[in-house]
Amino acid sequence: MTKRIRTILFSFCAILFFLIAPTITLYSMGYRIDFEKKKFVQTGGFYFKVLPKNVQISIDGKIKKKTDILFGSILIKNLLPKEYGVKIEKEGYLPWEKNLKIEEKVVTEAKNVVLVPEKTKFEVLKEESENFFFSPDGKKIILEDKEGLKLFDTEKKIENYLIEAQSKEGNEEIVFSPDSQKILLKIDSKFKLLDLTKFPPSLTDLDFLDPEIKEITFHPKDSAKIFFLKNGEVFEADIEKKETVLFEKDISTYKISAGFIYYLDNTGFLFKTDFSQKIKEKVNERVFPIKEGANYQIEIFGNFIFLKDGERLYLFDPDLNSFEKFFEPVKSLKISPDLKKIAYFNDHEIWLFFLENSFDQPWKKAKEKVFLTRFSEKIGDLFWFTAHYLIFNTDSTIKIVEIDDRDGLNIYDLAESKKSKIFFDDLDKKVYLLKDGNFLISERLIP
Repeated sequence: MTKRIRTILFSFCAILFFLIAPTITLYSMGYRIDFEKKKFVQTGGFYFKVLPKNVQISIDGKIKKKTDILFGSILIKNLLPKEYGVKIEKEGYLPWEKNLKIEEKVVTEAKNVVLVPEKTKFEVLKEESENFFFSPDGKKIILEDKEGLKLFDTEKKIENYLIEAQSKEGNEEIVFSPDSQKILLKIDSKFKLLDLTKFPPSLTDLDFLDPEIKEITFHPKDSAKIFFLKNGEVFEADIEKKETVLFEKDISTYKISAGFIYYLDNTGFLFKTDFSQKIKEKVNERVFPIKEGANYQIEIFGNFIFLKDGERLYLFDPDLNSFEKFFEPVKSLKISPDLKKIAYFNDHEIWLFFLENSFDQPWKKAKEKVFLTRFSEKIGDLFWFTAHYLIFNTDSTIKIVEIDDRDGLNIYDLAESKKSKIFFDDLDKKVYLLKDGNFLISERLIP
């Protein structure tokens, strides 16, 4: 090879290097050519984490890959900044679909995705049932049928007869202790205590309790004691000694939370005290207008104190030292399993309120309200399916909805539930359903 040819080859390679090197460098830094915009842009990516695992991910109709079988996650890199149609699917499950936007140098996440079974199997636990009541630990159920009340153990699948059906005056009440070991029953204006710590379980008459008492709550640390409201006074009762003492008077309502008793007095002030009443503080400085005959309820979630007046909801504002109107109408509030947000709903709408900043995408700020969805049918009851999904029943259907409000919501129909009552067991991830006189249980809904 002559010197002239070597010089030409060297010059060609040098030129080629200076042309290719920047391209390789830009490529390694995540830059790509956006032919639509005719310029270099930095890419982004998708990160998905899904239950169940090993699901298929499609981007704009093109199958990319499956999530791993260990963590159910996947990272898809080097995507041009724009909106993509994402579909996550697996045989036997309903698909999750959403349009998500990729931005430069940003990984767009959807790491709380749960696929819902395409068909959900239910089995009958008890026929000819009329009502049911779950214990706090979800392991015991009081079942009501035409014969009376029965205790059903969900773990052992054992049913025990409790009380024979009586006249049913319509004032039945069932209250569980926090440890689920004691149950206070009010049947036909008479109170009885079911003690599950004894074998066989004992049923004791509590004749010393007035049938007019209401808002009954077990002492959180001593299940031998209860609190109740009667004629505007809060009493503490020892159900073993059958003794009752006055705790506080001139009260509209009270609530036990985190080792303290909160009570709203008839002058419109909320107080917080311990069980010994040695520590007592006034919560609001500006009076809350009390209406005679109104039905007040106190709800406490961490540092947030709500006051419910019928269907009107108020939230305590520490800056103003007063209760300010929050929402109307409201049926109930439910806190999420991660204790970071609450769902509140009425007959047709579901809303969210974030108790603290949420760093899961989509990001939410503390105290942010989010309207989730609306239905023409009436909403019955609602539970948290996971910390990022809700399960509830309408007039005709049990539904599951995600709270990821980017693009449209994924809403799934789980089963028919016409004129039914449901309960979702967060531990077993099963739905209990009272329908057409049959008490049913679903298969586990999350692997």
